[in-house]
Amino acid sequence: MSRRLRIDELLEIAVEKGASDLHLATGHPPLLRIVGEIVPLRMKSITVEDFCQMLTAIVPEASWSQFTASGDLDWAYDSSDVGRFRVNLFRQERGPAAVFRHVPDATLAFDDLGLPAQVSKMVEYANGLVLITGPTGSGKSTTLAALIDHLNRTRRMHILTIEDPIEQVHANVMSRITQREIGSSARTFADALRLAMREDPDVILVGELRDLETISMALQAAETGILVMATMHTNSASRTVDRMVNVFPSAEQDAVRGMMAGVLKGILSQQLLPRRAGGRVPAIELLFWTTGLPNMIREGKSHLVDTAIKTGKRLGMITMDDSILELVRRREVEPKDAYERAIDKPVFRKALAADGLTV
Repeated sequence: MSRRLRIDELLEIAVEKGASDLHLATGHPPLLRIVGEIVPLRMKSITVEDFCQMLTAIVPEASWSQFTASGDLDWAYDSSDVGRFRVNLFRQERGPAAVFRHVPDATLAFDDLGLPAQVSKMVEYANGLVLITGPTGSGKSTTLAALIDHLNRTRRMHILTIEDPIEQVHANVMSRITQREIGSSARTFADALRLAMREDPDVILVGELRDLETISMALQAAETGILVMATMHTNSASRTVDRMVNVFPSAEQDAVRGMMAGVLKGILSQQLLPRRAGGRVPAIELLFWTTGLPNMIREGKSHLVDTAIKTGKRLGMITMDDSILELVRRREVEPKDAYERAIDKPVFRKALAADGLTV
């Protein structure tokens, strides 16, 4: 059996079992992440030789050299037999390791993802900054792909994506889509953003706001009249605002608040909860621009953002805890699982008690 077929066999098992990720680590058997839980396959532990044979069969030579030199590599593998995967190679105590994350072949619509229709408002702005946030594995990239697909099918514009690596490949429908990958077509997110502003985009998607320079360039791009969409690893709108500001030195934070006040148009925070019937279901927090939002940000009163969401229900806004509570009331999620993911646990416990539920 060829080396390529060996890795494809493992990936096929992962997809058939509904796993989001396949973990390969020397010294361990292959592992699958299924509905958020790590499950080992009944196979022998992987040796360094096994690992290298499987991975060198599919990783381009230049990328493999980069991995051996730096100990880290982000890459995308497109298997004609199985599907597309986002891959991270890294070193661990016992030797090299890799995580393959399955990228669905088709871009899913909001309904298919379990997201409310008002999420589409996130891309109705002509310019500014829209953020999709949540922990690792919460579906941020999938939601972004759905938003880009919605634009692609409804608007005529130039959409430029900057990803590490490219996950969902978009075909032109009504829009022209240019996809750039860190490493192959740009050195860093910041470099790609700097170049992107010269390429006449209407929308720029940034795979992740990772550092001060990238955040700064994203804010500048949003100020020029471009709609910038990006992800961050935060779990609420107010914490996202604080995180963006606190990345900068204290002497620059007032100026950054001013920039954010002028460009921030919306934040969608999401997490995935175990579904009673199997699989996972998203809970979300939605913040849209209102006339009072810029002053809250400019004056450093990010704690008032939570209040703005609660009072903005008629505009389609929703708090994370209200979203989770609704899943409990629809009997999609167990109260115990919901309580573990709630933001304000004392208040959430009282809300459950009012419905006759305990944790």
